[in-house]
Amino acid sequence: MHFFATLSMAVLAVFGQIFGGSQNPGHKIILGTAVLLGAIFVSIGIYIFVFRFLLRRKISFEHYGTLRRFRKPAFWVFLIAATMSACPAFGFNAQIEAVTEHVLHICLLLCFGWLLVVCVYAVEDLLIRRYDISAADNLSARRIRTQMAVMRRLALFFIFLLIAGLVLYTFNHTRVWQYGAGLIASAGLASLALASAARTTVGNLLAGIQIALTEPIRIDDVVIVEGQWGRIEEITSAYVVVRIWNLQRLIVPLTWFIENPFQNWTRTSAELMGTFYIYVDYTCPIDPLREEFTRILKSTPLWNGKVNVLQVTDLFKTTMQLRALMSASDSSKLWDLRCYAREHMIGFIQKNYPQHLPTLRFAANPDHPEGDAGQLLTEAPQHPA
Repeated sequence: MHFFATLSMAVLAVFGQIFGGSQNPGHKIILGTAVLLGAIFVSIGIYIFVFRFLLRRKISFEHYGTLRRFRKPAFWVFLIAATMSACPAFGFNAQIEAVTEHVLHICLLLCFGWLLVVCVYAVEDLLIRRYDISAADNLSARRIRTQMAVMRRLALFFIFLLIAGLVLYTFNHTRVWQYGAGLIASAGLASLALASAARTTVGNLLAGIQIALTEPIRIDDVVIVEGQWGRIEEITSAYVVVRIWNLQRLIVPLTWFIENPFQNWTRTSAELMGTFYIYVDYTCPIDPLREEFTRILKSTPLWNGKVNVLQVTDLFKTTMQLRALMSASDSSKLWDLRCYAREHMIGFIQKNYPQHLPTLRFAANPDHPEGDAGQLLTEAPQHPA
């Protein structure tokens, strides 16, 4: 019995210290708990009214997914605000009340930072829905998507700095700042080494800002990098992901696109022109081939209806070179169009003018002693088609 009496007195003494030496700490516990539960109930009621009834009715269904991003951070903001409003009702002593309020202030700042991050992603979601890069004319969409990808990372970086600075600002004790100043002053050489090591990172960050402003590349651009054909799939804060033709990924640092020349086939427009060559005999008629080439282009949706040219562009010893020039709305369609037109033109010549394909010519020589020997007159050279 003496032990339990001593324990009860110790517990009451502890509660008396916590609640500022009050003679009736139980009353303050009950009052504070009631106020806390009431504040939480009110905050949850406001949260449900705002997110379940008010905003849900005013926002369209396609934007409801974006609204759901705000639910968790907003819930914790309401909950922490309710807890902060109920803390004075417990009647803690000055030291415990200061520590409690400090912790709640830090939690509230972190939740506000979470809310700002959600706002950044919500804006990106809205822009992605508005600017669709799968459309045929997607130049402005690719521009906005590229700028948004870089700006999002910069915004997240500045939000982190802002929240970290505000959290440190809550520690208003001078000794904390003195320790911090001493630590910074004693780390001079280390900071120089760190700056030298982080030079590449800072260079990539500045290159990302430059790419977002000057737009040498955009999301979904068709580029030639190190001899590889591919599309810009992703632009991060340090590197660019290029999806090449065989579905492999080429990882290129951001600074490479600033310091090295490269080809961008969709810088101003996705439309491209392409060619292929045919080598035929001098006796081959050109007009029927030109008419067939036009018919072939009109027969496929791969052609965009703009460029249609078949010309004799060069003459060799035994053959003449025909260049077929055509256009398509993007590089993928242009490749398929070139293959399609090349196959059908060769088939047309084989069917209708096989005698005009490059051949080897022989002529009998009556003065030859054997009489049945032949003499090679011409030979068609090998040309890449």
